[in-house]
Amino acid sequence: MSISLSRWEPFKELKEMEERFNKLFPKASELESSLVDFTPSVNSREGDYAYHVEVDLPGVKKKDIKVEVKDNRLFISGERKEKKEVKKDDYQRIESSYGKFERSFILPGGIDSENVKASCEDGVLEVTLPKLEKIKTGKQVKVT
Repeated sequence: MSISLSRWEPFKELKEMEERFNKLFPKASELESSLVDFTPSVNSREGDYAYHVEVDLPGVKKKDIKVEVKDNRLFISGERKEKKEVKKDDYQRIESSYGKFERSFILPGGIDSENVKASCEDGVLEVTLPKLEKIKTGKQVKVT
């Protein structure tokens, strides 16, 4: 008598059904993801005189972006409202993409929060956080 063991996968059938559904209706998963909040990717770097934060915001208009520095934190939020419409003689297609986002970052000490600048071009937001100038305090002491 031989016994054969097989691995039990409790969600195997559910996963197979989802894969079959996505093959039949490939746009369904895209539509679902376009209706939920999104988290834009962020890159940051430190320069000699400032910190730079770059946020990828495709489909977000400048007027829908908010940047705030408060309590030693950088807050970036906004909303994407995109609607694509195609009209042909025999069909019409409308695709909409909506979503809100909010990101916040703890800032290192020594930021000149009064002179923070933000610009957005080609779907990329760049926030420049200048460093405070270090005041050289020192005194030469004469040895007697």
